[in-house]
Amino acid sequence: MSPATSQNTGWGFDFQEIIKPFKKGVGVQFLEKVEMISNRQPLHLPKLLYSKGIWWGKSILISPKQQALAALGRSKLIRDDETDPGGRIYRDNKGQIFHSVTRILGETSSEESKKALERWAQRPGSAQTKEMAAKRGTAAHNHAEYILKTGARLARSAANRRGVWRPSEDGLARCPAPLTHWGISKALQNAPRVPWSAAGYARGLRSWIEEHVTAVHAVEFSVHHQAGFAGTCDALIDIKHPDTGASVLAVCDWKTSERARSEAMLQNYKDQTGAYSLGLMSLTGIRAEAGVIVVARRSGPPQVRMLTREELDRAESNFLERCTEYFESFNG
Repeated sequence: MSPATSQNTGWGFDFQEIIKPFKKGVGVQFLEKVEMISNRQPLHLPKLLYSKGIWWGKSILISPKQQALAALGRSKLIRDDETDPGGRIYRDNKGQIFHSVTRILGETSSEESKKALERWAQRPGSAQTKEMAAKRGTAAHNHAEYILKTGARLARSAANRRGVWRPSEDGLARCPAPLTHWGISKALQNAPRVPWSAAGYARGLRSWIEEHVTAVHAVEFSVHHQAGFAGTCDALIDIKHPDTGASVLAVCDWKTSERARSEAMLQNYKDQTGAYSLGLMSLTGIRAEAGVIVVARRSGPPQVRMLTREELDRAESNFLERCTEYFESFNG
């Protein structure tokens, strides 16, 4: 028998090549163990290699899913404002067109919602209010992005030094949750100041992140889908389940609002999360266990709507139906 290769382990590396520099140091018994496990239980191989420190200088434990997820942070879509200056349309390098998730949601909202938005837009000062809301939303988003990215970088660096950056059976690598918490706490200490108008919203997101996030996998990543949509998801993170306390992999979306949102008002947000889940699965093969919508408020804790996997399935189906409705209308 020969040690497993990328074709039958799913982890994208050839163990013969990796072990070669270590053969003199690890001993015959270890190599025999590698050979046995590589054929019987390939998912256990990464942990076995970690036990001998076979990591440094080689990013060997990067699964195809992890590689695909990393690529999403570098969007390959180009915004096309010439084709439709009034909307958000994107093209890939093959010329295929994708319409933004938010545009599809807006165009397929109920007539009642559209009329309410029109009435609000006609009010004096509505343009300034919308501009201020956009600025505070951007500031709060940027704050959360900094905390997650900086915390994840610090946690991973510490985990690599200690040899505790571990692969999981879902194809994603993680460090122990306490290290993630430590990294986020350090990031909070040095986070840039937020403008006064957005301070309360940022504070709510910051507190929620510190209390609930146990692992950070991706932040601000782009997705698209063959159904014709594209968008940017705020985060893919592990969070503590509110009922069990166990860590679950969740697609996360940040929102800001002066007032609490009713369940009916959250419907667009849920379908938006479903769109991101669809795009993530299509491009990486990663299937989130849950979705979470965190609505930051001017003061106090944020409003949080957790979506179970079943609810996320429904949100995905809802969004695909809205895509069909949108494109039927768009194409005339």
